[in-house]
Amino acid sequence: MRFKTLAMASALAATLCTAAQAQTEIQWWHSMTAVNGEWVNDLAKQFNESQKEYKVVPTFKGTYDESMTASIAAFRAGNAPHILQVFEVGTATMMASKNAIIPVAQVMKDAGEKFDPSAYISAVAGYYTAPNGQMLSFPFNSSTTIFYWNKDAFKAAGLPTDKAPTTWPEVVAAAAKLKAAGHKCPFTTAWQGWTQLESFSAWHNVEFATKSNGLAGLDARMKINSPLHVRHIENLANMAKQGLFVYKGRGNVPEASFVSGECAMINTSSGFYGNVAKNAKFDYGLAPLPYYQDVPGAPQNTVIGGASLWVMSGKKAPEYKGVAKFFSFISTPEVQSASHKRTGYLPVTTAAYQLTEKSGFYKEKPGTDVAVTQMIRKVTDKSRGIRLGNYVQVRAIEDEELEGVWSGKKTAKEALDEIVKRGNDQLERFQKANKG
Repeated sequence: MRFKTLAMASALAATLCTAAQAQTEIQWWHSMTAVNGEWVNDLAKQFNESQKEYKVVPTFKGTYDESMTASIAAFRAGNAPHILQVFEVGTATMMASKNAIIPVAQVMKDAGEKFDPSAYISAVAGYYTAPNGQMLSFPFNSSTTIFYWNKDAFKAAGLPTDKAPTTWPEVVAAAAKLKAAGHKCPFTTAWQGWTQLESFSAWHNVEFATKSNGLAGLDARMKINSPLHVRHIENLANMAKQGLFVYKGRGNVPEASFVSGECAMINTSSGFYGNVAKNAKFDYGLAPLPYYQDVPGAPQNTVIGGASLWVMSGKKAPEYKGVAKFFSFISTPEVQSASHKRTGYLPVTTAAYQLTEKSGFYKEKPGTDVAVTQMIRKVTDKSRGIRLGNYVQVRAIEDEELEGVWSGKKTAKEALDEIVKRGNDQLERFQKANKG
C-alpha cells in the first residue's frame, strides 16, 4: 500500500513537473520604473494567472535608449527578447530594421488572434503603421503631452484654481504671481524637445520637419528655426532669466520637482498621472497644453509619445502564439480601461475609451480625458506625428542646444539653427544607411 502511495505521488510530481516544463516563457524587456513599473509587472501577472500555457517575464532594461542598445546587442548574439518596448522616437529605426522584427499584424494573423487596426484610435494606430498599411508594432503605453498645475500653490498666490492657464502669456502671468508669492520654481518642463518643440509644432499646426514630419519619406529635413519656434524659445529664455521658468534636467527628471511641490506648473507626459495621483500631497489639475492665441488654427492636436511593443524575430512559432495571446489580453477594453485609469496613458482602443467614459471616471477625475481629446482632434499633415531616423541622437542635440539657451550661452535663434543643422546631418546619415 505504501509502495502504491509513493508511486502515485511520484507520478503526480512527474505530471506537475511536465506541466511546468510545458509552459512557454515570453521574455519582455521594458523601461518602466516606479508606479509604471509596478503596472507592467501587474499586467504580466494578470495574464499569467489567466491561463496556464504561457508565462510572460517582464525585465527592466534601463532607459528607453539603454534598452534599445541592449536589444541590438542581444539580437546580434541570438538572444533577443520576444517583446521589446521602444519609445516613439525609435520607431523609424525599428521600421528600418526589417530582419530584426516581425510586424505585429503578421504575428497576430499567424497565431489566429483577432486583430483589427481600425479598433485603435487612428492617431495611435497610424503612427505605427507602414506605408503599405500593415501595423508594425503594438501600441502600448501611448501618451501625449499635457499641462499639470498645483492648485494649492495657485490658491496661495491668489490665482484661480478652477481653470489652468490656456495661453503662454497666461502661463507667464501666473508664473510671475507665483514668484511674487515666494514660489522658487513657478514653471518647469520635462522632455523639453518633445514638449517644447515637437508637441508645440503640432499644437500650433506648423511643420517640425518636411515630408509630413518624416512620415512621407526618409528625405525629411528639420524646420524648427521658424519665426514661431524662435519666438517661443525666446519667451522661455526670458522666463528663465526672470526665475519664472526653472530648468530641472533632461527626460522625465523634472517630474520629481512637481510631485514634491517644488515646481507649481509642468508640461510633461499624460503618463505622469499615475505618479501624481499616488504621490502628490496637494490638490492638482490636468489641462491642455498652452498655446499662442494669435497663431491661425491653434490649438490643433498633439502628437503621440510613450512607446509601443515590437516583436523580435528568430523565435519559435509556439512562442509567437504566446506573444499574440498576451497582446490580445492587454488590448481587451477592460484591461485597457483599467490601465488608462491607473497610469494616464491613452486607452489605445475606441472601446476602452468608451468604457472609461461610461464608468464615470472622467467626471470623477476631471482632466483625465485631456490626453484623449487632444489626440482625437482632426489631424493635418503637419500634426499627424513625427517619425524621423536617428531621432534618439536628434533628441540629444535638442537637449544640448536648449540647455545653452537656458544658461544664457546661446540665443534662441542660434540654438534652433544649430538643432536644424546638426539634426539634418543625422537625418542624412540615416537616409544614406537605409536607401535599400
